Amino acid sequence: MFPTMSAEKLDNNSVGGSADRYTTSFYAALNGGQTSEQWQHRLGNKQMRELFSPAQKYQLLVYHADAIFHDKEYRNAACKYSMALQQKKVLNKTSKVRTSTGGAAANIQAQSLPSEIEVKYKIAECYTILKLDKDAIAVLDGIPSRQRTPKINMMLANLYRKAGQERSAVTSYKEVLRQCPLALDAIIGLLSLSVKGAEVASMTIDVIQTLPNLDWLSVWTKAYAFIHAGDNQRAINTICSLEKKSLLRDNVDLLVSLADVYFRAGDTKNAILKFEQAQMLDPYLIKGMDVYGYLMAREGHLEDVEVLGGRLFNISDQHAEPWVISGCHSFYSKRYSRALYLGAKAIQLNSNSVQALLLKGAALRNMGRVQEAIIHFREAMRLAPCRLDCYEGLIDCYLASNGIREAMGMANNIYKTLGANAQTLTILATVCLEDPVTQEKAKALLDKALAQRPDYTKAVVKKAELLNREQKYEEGIALLRNALANQSDCVLHRMLGDFLVAVNDYQEAMDQYSIALSLDPNDQKSLEGMQKMEKEESPTDATVELDGDDMEGSGEDGDLEGSDSEAAQWADQEQWFGMQ
Repeated sequence: MFPTMSAEKLDNNSVGGSADRYTTSFYAALNGGQTSEQWQHRLGNKQMRELFSPAQKYQLLVYHADAIFHDKEYRNAACKYSMALQQKKVLNKTSKVRTSTGGAAANIQAQSLPSEIEVKYKIAECYTILKLDKDAIAVLDGIPSRQRTPKINMMLANLYRKAGQERSAVTSYKEVLRQCPLALDAIIGLLSLSVKGAEVASMTIDVIQTLPNLDWLSVWTKAYAFIHAGDNQRAINTICSLEKKSLLRDNVDLLVSLADVYFRAGDTKNAILKFEQAQMLDPYLIKGMDVYGYLMAREGHLEDVEVLGGRLFNISDQHAEPWVISGCHSFYSKRYSRALYLGAKAIQLNSNSVQALLLKGAALRNMGRVQEAIIHFREAMRLAPCRLDCYEGLIDCYLASNGIREAMGMANNIYKTLGANAQTLTILATVCLEDPVTQEKAKALLDKALAQRPDYTKAVVKKAELLNREQKYEEGIALLRNALANQSDCVLHRMLGDFLVAVNDYQEAMDQYSIALSLDPNDQKSLEGMQKMEKEESPTDATVELDGDDMEGSGEDGDLEGSDSEAAQWADQEQWFGMQ
């Protein structure tokens, strides 16, 4: 008699081993020591085919496909699962005959066989991994609605959303919630598709009233509704109220969400703080670390970014996050070709990674490939319509290609859609600054932004740039001192140094450049400002300093040459992998 082995048992046995080893031992156990290769060769023989019953053949094909799946041979596994389904059709015909003759044993054996629906799910899983989403949808659509399990509906919902079929995605997410009212991913999926928070909350109200200690769920739903509506401040307040509750205190997922909302609101300091807190609670955390790495790189902490990337690669190189982090390190080291390659690799692993799309788009823009960059920023906007950095990247591309009209249209659209907050006002002002006719409008917009958030760095920087153009140095110094009273930022210290040089206050200007370089040792503009001031202060030593500068310049040129050669190397790899 053919021995029965559950799929769960096979899965457990297969961990850490290869499909070949386990299928070989499986066949050998069945057939007196003969290997799987021998049996696969001999199964074509009619006599050998008749050795197994239809049920045994079906079970054997599913187990073989499971083993191949664990070896990551997904095309081969999908093929074997499909063969198993064909065998199941034969089995269904023979089982009807046996049932009519009163075969109770046959009924028991049929119940212990792998589920046909589960096999179809595995085929869809193979297709999803292979990025054959249409084929995956077709397989799952073939399962009758009443027979779909929550995980099948969840996979269908995610595939529908990715394909832009939002109505079908909403229906599938709602079906998941009907079956599993505590499926948090389904709640987030519905909110991301603009379903009202009150409607989503109504689908979980019964379970909240039935089970104890679930009073947090309605508040949690409200917080994520604010996130997906782009209301960052109310989202922050709601999540902070949740974090104070004992049940969700030090919850890593909640901390990552809070850090991400702080980031979206432009509060870099608190975003980094919350990411660090989450990382301390879970040293193996990967989710959200790409945003954390980007913020750290933008702040100039490149050594820490390099360490973070290496640590995440040791945890797993099959996630997009470590590749994005390494790409951010390369980008802010001005190695754009390498950043482009790493961003493309991250997108290969996760095509929905917004941070990977932004990284690749920024690298393409800085390499002068603006039209390709625009495609990536648009895709990032589609995936994250409430993230302003996606729009900023696109506007920068328009301005780089002298498309002021397109940039103005985009900025006005953001302003109307997301409302008049400090961030949208600053984005609109940034575009207005590019046109001499709209300088006064830019000034009024920046004043409104700073009235709402006096510490918003981007608004302070743009207002300082405007004052510098108008040569209103004293006003600029007052603005920057006020902004630096409650924060320390490399760009603000450097700009204050520039303003102080303009009013001949060289000593304090030198201090400001030093502070800027202590915050970001790679800030070239601060270094240039300091060197220029040293030359002006010591004209008698100009010849000696010039010689010293020439020597330093030679060293920098050598580094740049190394970067160029490395860029060429990475460009070659991009062509090899087809990632350009």
